[in-house]
Amino acid sequence: MRAAVIRAFGGPDALRIEEVEDPVLAAGEVLVRVRAVTVNRSLDIDVRRDGARRGVVLPHVPGVDPVGIVVAVADDVDGVEVGEHVAVAPTIRCGACDFCTAGKESQCPNSRHIGVHRWGGYAELVTAPARNIIRIPDGLGSAEAAVILRHAPTALNLLQSLAQVQPGETVLVMGATGGLGAAGVQVAKLLGATVIAGAGAKDRVAAAVANGADHGIDYRAGDLTAEVEALTDGRGVDVVFENISDPVLWPRAFASIAYGGRMVTAGAHGGGKVELDVRRLYGRRIRIIGGAGATRADNAAILDAALAGRVSARIDRVMPLDAAADAHRLFEEGVSLVGKVVLEVGPSS
Repeated sequence: MRAAVIRAFGGPDALRIEEVEDPVLAAGEVLVRVRAVTVNRSLDIDVRRDGARRGVVLPHVPGVDPVGIVVAVADDVDGVEVGEHVAVAPTIRCGACDFCTAGKESQCPNSRHIGVHRWGGYAELVTAPARNIIRIPDGLGSAEAAVILRHAPTALNLLQSLAQVQPGETVLVMGATGGLGAAGVQVAKLLGATVIAGAGAKDRVAAAVANGADHGIDYRAGDLTAEVEALTDGRGVDVVFENISDPVLWPRAFASIAYGGRMVTAGAHGGGKVELDVRRLYGRRIRIIGGAGATRADNAAILDAALAGRVSARIDRVMPLDAAADAHRLFEEGVSLVGKVVLEVGPSS
């Protein structure tokens, strides 16, 4: 099969299209012919740069969220059929810890990832555990399904299960035009919230409003906290959906939280080290909640919402597998992206 292979960590040119052996189907697994896979900053770009710190073994094929057609199943697999249009859930749970057995698999501390700890979807074929297979309903194309399932189930888990957003509450979504941020805008609206979108440029603010946000703030151009207070009559927001962890922006977002409010956070591409005003934390009874991942129920709920037209894919561009290095170069060169970059591996659907 053809695949984008990393044989040494480094810049975008470390991704090279090669002919490699087809993956071997193991017990409990499914073989998928890939049609589309998204490009992700932390689990693709960072893996290519320095995957050793994440446990990546070379040579490696990245790609955490492939979508395609089932072409083979192991003899011991039931419930998955050849020819089905499916997505591969990126996270492999242990299935045995207290969280997994309690139905809280998104909190599993022993998780492994497709495209990180085993070969992923930057290839014509990929294998995955059968329990990671998600059927794609008719009406959703491969690129669309890959984008929706990459971030929207996580946003639902963070906002609904962890932050417990209620109808009528106000949510500030930071990084509102990135992959997770754009999903956060849509999911917060799905839950009945008023959404304030924070983004780093006027055109990105406009894109977030077009994506469903009620208000938008350019947090690079003005005082984020003051603008939030103006929009909420001085009260602040009930929930901040944070996925940047920028040392300048994070304290301003934190200062925007209302008395008794919550911040839910997943992501640290802005640096990950931030200052916390502990007096404000306890004085205003604020909760900070870290989380990541999604459950099977989150995946199912998002697919239902997508079919109902309440969640949609935000795609900046679709590129062929041969252009994988160029796709990564967009991130290296700081190209302004509104929505996801998708690699089309096989025939579109």
